[in-house]
Amino acid sequence: MIAEIKNLNQHAGQTVTVRGWLYQKRSSGKVRFAVMRDGTGYLQGVLAQGTGSDAAFSVFEQLTQESSFTMTGIVREEKRAPGGYEMTVTDLGVIQIAGEYPITPKEHGPSFLMDNRHLWLRSSRQHAIMRVRNEIVMAIRQFFYDRGFILIDTPILTGAIGETATTLFETEYFDLGKAYLAQTGQLYVEAAAMAHGKVYCFGPTFRAEKSKTRKHLNEFWMIEPEVAFNDSEANMQLQEDLICYIVTRVLERSRAEFTVLERDTSKLELVKPPFPRLSYDDAIARLRRAGMTIEWGNDFGAPDEEKLMEEYDRPLFVFNWPTECKAFYMKRDPNRPDTVLCDDLLAPEGYGELVGGSQREDDLELLRERIREHKLPLESYEWYLDLRRYGSVPHAGFGLGLERTVAWICGLDHVRETIPFARTLGRLYP
Repeated sequence: MIAEIKNLNQHAGQTVTVRGWLYQKRSSGKVRFAVMRDGTGYLQGVLAQGTGSDAAFSVFEQLTQESSFTMTGIVREEKRAPGGYEMTVTDLGVIQIAGEYPITPKEHGPSFLMDNRHLWLRSSRQHAIMRVRNEIVMAIRQFFYDRGFILIDTPILTGAIGETATTLFETEYFDLGKAYLAQTGQLYVEAAAMAHGKVYCFGPTFRAEKSKTRKHLNEFWMIEPEVAFNDSEANMQLQEDLICYIVTRVLERSRAEFTVLERDTSKLELVKPPFPRLSYDDAIARLRRAGMTIEWGNDFGAPDEEKLMEEYDRPLFVFNWPTECKAFYMKRDPNRPDTVLCDDLLAPEGYGELVGGSQREDDLELLRERIREHKLPLESYEWYLDLRRYGSVPHAGFGLGLERTVAWICGLDHVRETIPFARTLGRLYP
């Protein structure tokens, strides 16, 4: 019988075969120990004279790190073992003997590890990170599904700019001129929200920022909901509900992974509603009192975010930012036109901005004026302006960066470990 390691609790006392790769092996007198990983977990097989065949001992000697093989034996409970079970091995079979493995137990630098990312993914730490990422993705999809949102797949190639033109990857698109890799799916989910009411997109986005910080990737995944009839207040409430749902679910389902990552989960357990809120004006005043040199109208740098978050143990909303430092589609506060009805949600522990959201400008003439102010080609946005011509309503949405969320929840130093194959300013391989 073929079994997966994660399901061995169903086969105690039975003889089964597992298939995987050699994680490590050792010998002690006449006993041999082989630890296999199969993608679902780790299993130690104990090969001893009297229970294992001579052929199994011969195979054991051949096995090298990351060799693929089969292991057959009797499953037995062992509370000290990973997963709570071990195997008394009766037979081993070779699938392929691996060459000398580049990644050894010694310390390797990040450049070497990223060059070997296709192999580094097999390590226990990277394995745990990817499983937490998967759990976060599933939590996001479940959250929106349960609330009646429709998933909308938005274009990756687009002729319309959603953010600043200086961070675009561009390409020639047949005879139609320039096309761009999407910075956001937002403009398109706004259109879908006018059809379905509550929608979201979840896909890759691209920013040609020449940034080398630990928080930036040039290709990353973003979750972007859009809700008809929501205002900025309702938009912040939705963000808070989503973050709390993600953290609660991952804490419940990823305990083993957090143990591997040595993540202090007590800090995540503090992420409960309500989240504190601070206006941009008050945030600037607080930063200045703390000795930071920041002018009103400027965006926050990482040191500003970290200073601001020192007194908070859960995410913080900074709302109503200056109009001139935010995107053209954000709605101006009618009571104060030099600010827009928007928010940034900052994570604790120095992780900075997780979410950027806003109420969208729903007035046709004001939106047209903002497009002109940003020197964007009006003809590329006629379809977007149609949303304000035919049944315009108040609406709001936000973008949640998946990789920054994974970095925060896993407690990682750098965002490059949060995605299977990172694309950064100096990396396009592997």
